[in-house]
Amino acid sequence: MSPFITNYTLPPLPYSYNALEPYISAQIMELHHDKHHQTYITNLNALLQSQAESTQASDIPTLVYLQSGIRFNAGGHINHSLFWQNLAPAQSAEAKTSAAPKLMEKIKQTWGDETKFREAFNTALLGIQGSGWGWLVKVDGGKEDRLVIMTTKDQDPVVGKGEVPIFGVDMWEHAYYLQYLNGRAAYVEKIWNVINWKTAEERYLGGREDAFKVLKASM
Repeated sequence: MSPFITNYTLPPLPYSYNALEPYISAQIMELHHDKHHQTYITNLNALLQSQAESTQASDIPTLVYLQSGIRFNAGGHINHSLFWQNLAPAQSAEAKTSAAPKLMEKIKQTWGDETKFREAFNTALLGIQGSGWGWLVKVDGGKEDRLVIMTTKDQDPVVGKGEVPIFGVDMWEHAYYLQYLNGRAAYVEKIWNVINWKTAEERYLGGREDAFKVLKASM
């Protein structure tokens, strides 16, 4: 690895593998974190090295070829780094909506009440065809920020100008299949028990730097 190339590392889970049970099993968490996320990082580091070498060689065709792989694997690293942080043990104070008073106020203002918000979010998640993610996103609206529900395909991240990911739900099969099989709706319903509302509140009240600080820690 060139000393001028950032070498990303796997951020540790902020809890044990079994901390999210019974809603997400220890087996899923270990495989998801140690294998799937690590693979995105390993691939990203290799691609960034190839990019640096191709830049030095002025190899434009290779640089163009590398872009899709970099986007996919960098997105995988971004999304999963956010995901681990926006989950918490169900019995913890962080997993209670009371940990996000300002965010919940905005959610109720936007969707009417918490139940309608969850229904809208669940509908978006279950409407994803193939693999992807569902996100609650704060969008800079000039005078007033607004909340929107977004879905992204494969490992595309939420990185648009003025967009701050508040929390995301991984809808790839590797996130739930070992436990829920083809029961996507059951996974979607159960994951609400382990959403980290404290982290969501911090991201809502903060900016992009706050949301993505975990990525800087992985460099």
